[in-house]
Amino acid sequence: MKIQLETITPASDSTFRLLHDPKLNHLFYWHFHPEYELVYIEGASATRHVGDHISTFEGSDLVLIGSNIPHLNFDYGVTSTYRKEVLHIKPSFKEDFISPLPELKNISRLMDLARYGIAFSGETKRQIGALMKELHQLAPFEFFMRVMQILKLLSNSKEFELLHKRPFEHSYSSKEQSRIREIYALIDERYQGKIPVEEVASMCNLSKPAFCRYFKKATNTTFIGFLNQYRISQAKRLLLMEKNVSETCFECGFESLSYFNRTFKKITGENPSDFKKRMKTKTAPYSFEQGRSLTK
Repeated sequence: MKIQLETITPASDSTFRLLHDPKLNHLFYWHFHPEYELVYIEGASATRHVGDHISTFEGSDLVLIGSNIPHLNFDYGVTSTYRKEVLHIKPSFKEDFISPLPELKNISRLMDLARYGIAFSGETKRQIGALMKELHQLAPFEFFMRVMQILKLLSNSKEFELLHKRPFEHSYSSKEQSRIREIYALIDERYQGKIPVEEVASMCNLSKPAFCRYFKKATNTTFIGFLNQYRISQAKRLLLMEKNVSETCFECGFESLSYFNRTFKKITGENPSDFKKRMKTKTAPYSFEQGRSLTK
């Protein structure tokens, strides 16, 4: 299992990349990329983990994820027969094509809200799922028009929920991506033990103060804050796998159960045992302003 910055380099200059029925259910693929991602999965019940949001879905899911929001592959751990369609959209599509045209303001609004992560439900999910399953059969022009149709339908839908209460911030310049990749790989490999800030700073050829300033500017959080957030994301995964709170605490690199409980509550708003109980009984994810029109 590796945390990854996914670099998408399609063979052409196309604005879109379609992944038709990719199978990654054996892999815990926690990753991010600059492209917007629209993912549809059916025939599966699994975990939806987007940014700081974690919940479950039953039967199928349709989610629009904004640029550089870390997310888990939606088929992780799925053992049933399922189908998945993933559409990547370059950020330049919104900047250069959608935003300048007033006729497309609803789609522009949709893509702005993707910064929160958007999960769609009901008839919207059924209809968009059916359209996405045909994308791989279409010629380039028809493919483009179908994507525009999909975005229009999504922008007019009221069957949705925002997965975060505020836009998820996680942006990197191209110059920073290589260094960030190395830092994340180190965190992923060693989060279960001590990771001295001095060691990470040395790896980046920076002094400790310079590294702390760099990391705060690049990620909008401190290194220790980010490390704790990553450890808590792993803790959620272990709790969902029926690990007890004490086991989870030490497997995720925390040396004190009381500090683990305080950190978990600070990041998630609830303590680990309450999270575990809630997720056991939860049949539908928390809805933030559910039903609000995307166009307003």
